[in-house]
Amino acid sequence: MPAAPLVRRSELGDALRTCRKAFIGLGVISCMINVLYLTGSLFMLEVYDRVLPSRSVPTLIGLAILAAGMYFFQGILDLIRGRILGRIGTALDEALNRRVFDTMVRLPLIVGNRNEGLQPLRDLDNVRSFLSGAGPGAFFDLPWLPFYLAICFVFHVLIGLTALIGAIILVSLTVVTEYMSRQPAREATGLAARRNDLATSSRRNAEVVVAMGMSGRLTSRWIDANQNYLAGNQRASDITGGLGAIAKVLRMTLQSAVLAVGAYLVINQQATAGVIIASSILSARALAPVDLAIAHWKSFVAARQSWHRLNRLLEQLPPRAEQMLLQPPSSRLAVEAVSIVPPGDQKLIVQDVSFALEAGHGLGIIGPSGSGKSSLARALVGVWQPFRGKVRLDGAALDQWAGDVLGRHIGYLPQDVELFAGTVAQNISRFDPDANSGGIIAAAKEAGVHQLIIKMRDGYDTQIGEQGTALSAGQAQRVALARALYGDPFLIVLDEPNSNLDTEGDEALTRAVRGARERGAIVVVVAHRPVGIEAVDQLLVLKDGRMQAFGPKETVLGQVLQRVAPPSPIKIVSEGGVAKS
Repeated sequence: MPAAPLVRRSELGDALRTCRKAFIGLGVISCMINVLYLTGSLFMLEVYDRVLPSRSVPTLIGLAILAAGMYFFQGILDLIRGRILGRIGTALDEALNRRVFDTMVRLPLIVGNRNEGLQPLRDLDNVRSFLSGAGPGAFFDLPWLPFYLAICFVFHVLIGLTALIGAIILVSLTVVTEYMSRQPAREATGLAARRNDLATSSRRNAEVVVAMGMSGRLTSRWIDANQNYLAGNQRASDITGGLGAIAKVLRMTLQSAVLAVGAYLVINQQATAGVIIASSILSARALAPVDLAIAHWKSFVAARQSWHRLNRLLEQLPPRAEQMLLQPPSSRLAVEAVSIVPPGDQKLIVQDVSFALEAGHGLGIIGPSGSGKSSLARALVGVWQPFRGKVRLDGAALDQWAGDVLGRHIGYLPQDVELFAGTVAQNISRFDPDANSGGIIAAAKEAGVHQLIIKMRDGYDTQIGEQGTALSAGQAQRVALARALYGDPFLIVLDEPNSNLDTEGDEALTRAVRGARERGAIVVVVAHRPVGIEAVDQLLVLKDGRMQAFGPKETVLGQVLQRVAPPSPIKIVSEGGVAKS
């Protein structure tokens, strides 16, 4: 007998399943609420059929007190249901926000910068907002529609048929809403992402935009992107809004139709006056969830799209498995036939690079622009995974280390320095909550930035602002160097570490590289300027992604100079003893 196919479980589904008891409770509460919704219909039925004919004030007072109590209880249950839905949305967010944030950070390293930026966090917000709103309540009430229709049939078959026809029309309208709104909603989401990307990149490059007179042209691009977004959003809103208005009109029309049918039955003495009012209220209540569902259909479609995007994203980047804790590296870095393809690309930009470094070695990587130096640096610290080959620390490949554990043994200064909002001390300590001032100051002194920091207004407690905007480019680079040196990491990779440094900064960099090597660290420096490789003893030359030379610095430099030096001029000595070239 063939095995049953496995049902693919999703992380979002698992997170919702942990709220199973809450959903069961919502179902029970919805049951009680919908039974209590009969209060208005039964109250009017009793008033018209018992109180008015008997003119009994005590009966009226008793019915009013009973109805008020039931309305109060219904309101309490509605309040509880809303709060439970809000708690479910919060619980889902708490269960997934860490995972979604981690995935959002890792995504550019897998697919490149063609990802949707902050879209995963917005998707989680959409799902949480929908679960916490009034939309799910409508879906809990929809299964009670047959119950109300059955009571309408109890009043009279014609009343039941009238309500049934109205229900079929409104349910059909819901299906039409789903069909017509799906594509416009998807297009509106894509247009919103493109508009946000343009705004973010323009803000990030504000200096270039203003200095080079690009503001007007980018504003025109923004206007076009915004108009496209508004048009797409308007199409989606027009569809859901228009169908919602039709549903509202149909529901009011149905109420009047039920009243007309009830009046006809009273005229023909087939129903009482109370039935007219009760059936009208009941039919309106039966179709209210459909009306509410249509009104919230736009948010439902957005939440569903977000749900599917999040599921695809979390499947694409599964959680990292727990890995055995390895001993701190202390002796060797080995690069074994490493080839690198940038995330989201298919072209090899580094091919078959192999070398090994022992503790205390310093390696300079040089080569023309586009030769793959920064790409190799990213592979050395585990930011990019090699397409082929392995990078090993003390024999263990980088992918055998847990990310946070490996990070303690690595110092990395990227070419484009980015600091985070917070204090100078927090940035140097990599926001380690257990950091001590001694370690922070030691890293700052090793980077030669201690004196610069203590001259700041608040010293190490100076707030540097988002992306380090309170610091100059050179100051930010030196603070980032201290961050790379914090904790005495074994492998330190510096990509163009002196691009924004003055002479004093260059000297501090050289001292930092020498100091790290003296304590047994391996230092790799990617450089365009000779001063950047002054303190290294090994040199690697890259060209077109291939290793051209590797070995002791003086030997490799001699080989490079031999290749690029022009032939020596031939000297001709004239008869008068004067040398001519």
